[in-house]
Amino acid sequence: MSTRIRRGSATGKALILAALLTVAVPGAAYAKTVDVAVVTPGATMGPATPFTGISSHADCPDGLVSGGGADQAIGSDEMSNGNHVMGMVPSADGATEYTDAPGVVGTDATHWMAFGGSGSRSSEAFSTTPYAICLTSNLIRHTQVVMNKAQGPSAGLSSKLVTATCPAGTVLIGGGARTTPASVGSLKPVASFPTFDDAGHHFGSIAAGDGERDPDSWTAVGGIGGGRGEDNMTYAYAICSTDDIDLEHVSTTVRFTEVSGPNTASTGQTATAGCSRGEGRLVSGGAAISGGNVTTTDFSKATSGGPHLNGSFPSDAVGTPVGDGGADPSYWTAATHSGGSPSQGSYSDVWALCLDVQHGHKR
Repeated sequence: MSTRIRRGSATGKALILAALLTVAVPGAAYAKTVDVAVVTPGATMGPATPFTGISSHADCPDGLVSGGGADQAIGSDEMSNGNHVMGMVPSADGATEYTDAPGVVGTDATHWMAFGGSGSRSSEAFSTTPYAICLTSNLIRHTQVVMNKAQGPSAGLSSKLVTATCPAGTVLIGGGARTTPASVGSLKPVASFPTFDDAGHHFGSIAAGDGERDPDSWTAVGGIGGGRGEDNMTYAYAICSTDDIDLEHVSTTVRFTEVSGPNTASTGQTATAGCSRGEGRLVSGGAAISGGNVTTTDFSKATSGGPHLNGSFPSDAVGTPVGDGGADPSYWTAATHSGGSPSQGSYSDVWALCLDVQHGHKR
């Protein structure tokens, strides 16, 4: 039996109103959703010998990887100076890296790799824990990885900055950094942060500042101490949406914090930034140890050769890492270390990238 709705009935009026709203407000007929969860398999021990590296990976069982990080155990004695982050990057399978020709190097990545390296000192206490941020969204259904790379740094106490930029019509949702080889013990990424491919940010040399909206690029900075290496490489990775989304319904906001230190030898520092509920979900984050003022001037590395990263990871408000299966993290923490020498004028920097698909704005 068919049911007719009379124009004057309450049901008929409700359906007519719903139809008018659907026509008047495109996209209002369904809710745009973003769900975020943290995946980590725990620590991988090592490297236990000098001038070597280890790799570990976290894998998204659902959704796509939007970002990720690493956290290192370094021990409590002077040997702690030798452990440093060597890379935090998206991966197609959790075992291989995107290192070939620059450009769009992969789509719909679901894995995150973390790399730890040792300098002239190593310890059985060293380990690296990878963290993957897994994104499920009915708006961002596909992603692409853009990679850029450059040779260097090769001279002692120098750095190399590389920027990867998302294609036009897409949204940056995360990024990463990597340096190779591990056999050059003082080589490491000292910065990994969101930025803009525009003159105001010197095309990636100035980081995105607190409250800035819709960065389109990710910068990596490789730093080196007293070592040398003609084959040294620095890689930057940007994780971007594809161009099939409505940009009027998505926006990102950067949250940034910079704190002084570590300045004395064999000490560490942390910095934490977070997303408020009105800014959407935390989808990735970045970290640096720098010479300061990274959001207003070109990036400069800390003055000595030893400062390095020991972590960049999703956390709570006081910097405790989020455990496996943690849903909807709000904060990102950077863990830095001075190495074996004093490093006056060093700063620790952290970025949180917040994604909102309900209150986007015209660009």
